[in-house]
Amino acid sequence: MIAQRTLKTLTRAVGVGLHSGERVELTLRPAAPDTGIVFRRVDLAEPVDIPVSASAVSDTRLASTLSRDGVRVHTVEHLMSACAGLGIDNLIVDITAEEVPILDGSAASFVYLLQSAGIEIQRAPRRFLRVTRPVEVREGEGRALKWARLEPYHGFKLRFEIEFDHPAVSASGQCVEFDLGSGQYAREIARARTFGFTRDVEHMRSQGLALGGGLDNAIVLDDVKVLNADGLRYDDEFAKHKILDAMGDLYLLGRPLLAAYSAYRSGHALNNRLLRALLAQPDAYEVVTFEDDARAPQGFAQLAMAR
Repeated sequence: MIAQRTLKTLTRAVGVGLHSGERVELTLRPAAPDTGIVFRRVDLAEPVDIPVSASAVSDTRLASTLSRDGVRVHTVEHLMSACAGLGIDNLIVDITAEEVPILDGSAASFVYLLQSAGIEIQRAPRRFLRVTRPVEVREGEGRALKWARLEPYHGFKLRFEIEFDHPAVSASGQCVEFDLGSGQYAREIARARTFGFTRDVEHMRSQGLALGGGLDNAIVLDDVKVLNADGLRYDDEFAKHKILDAMGDLYLLGRPLLAAYSAYRSGHALNNRLLRALLAQPDAYEVVTFEDDARAPQGFAQLAMAR
């Protein structure tokens, strides 16, 4: 049986929010089968639980934000990506501020935290949402065109193409494909960092954004080059970070997808629109389990041991 997974023990991290710049403590706790992933604001007089779902996404400007009854948690996508990459189904995320810490700007630190806590196989079947026909969302036309699509696939693979008119980005790989069944998430995707341009920083900070960003937690580019002394972690790190983000955004569905995702210049907003479009068409998906591991997509039975 492809079973649900949680942590064996709790694990903690302390950092700052990318946009808020605020210090935040994060505690990841095991959770019972069928709990899902739940963010809990423990800094409030009465803690508020925000279960992950596509409909709980309330803001997608530069990050994915979850809300419930006016209480918010920003920038959840990197942690959610790590959970998707390692196959974590049930988790309580205690958080002491409005924003998940950015740590090193990738999902690698979250992968380390989850793996260091150990992964517990639970006595409940993992429920996948299998896409049965194509669903697509589009925005803009011509040079402003963006789109994202889900198609039937026995597994979960992603293809993302970016297009930035910048010498350093243009010189890198701008199209990446990744299949989760390869078991290479931690090695090939998780270390890709978020990126930004110095020309945008002043404007963002005037809007109360990127207050915690810097060379230690993002790739920073001026008009011609990467400013980070250590350069890029992957030749195609920019596109791989978009894959990382998309995995996190899509896992906000609340269960793992069986589908082929492809996108051109998509982002948090379009990814969430894609999930909502899928859920609005009940004939486009079905929920499935795998009692026999041999019938599951290749590699999925080994996700808990991913390195």
